[in-house]
Amino acid sequence: QVQLVESGGGSVQPGGSLRLSCATSGSTFNVFGIGWFRKAPGKEREGVSWIRSKDGGTGYADSVKGRFTISRDNTKDVVYLQMNDLKPEDTAVYFCAADPFAITKEGYGMRYWGNGTLVTVSS
Repeated sequence: QVQLVESGGGSVQPGGSLRLSCATSGSTFNVFGIGWFRKAPGKEREGVSWIRSKDGGTGYADSVKGRFTISRDNTKDVVYLQMNDLKPEDTAVYFCAADPFAITKEGYGMRYWGNGTLVTVSS
């Protein structure tokens, strides 16, 4: 079992920054990687970024490339999502998720999920 807890959400103005944290615990040695996903009202869930466990490889959605950075602190078992130059369209509930075998594009089928943290970008 893997437990995930997100934190760091909040309200910011356009152009602002936030850093989300995904604290992991349990059998984290057994996961393929950690992914960040978001769900905005009226929209489908979308993948934002991911980091692979074995080599730290990362990936980003086109909509956040150059603005968001994913990283991990193995000593603390935390995965971060640094979000800069936030835009109103980044408003969503952000989730981190993990799975023993894969990180899927929209997170479908992934086994472990946190409860999410709300990010609101508004002037």
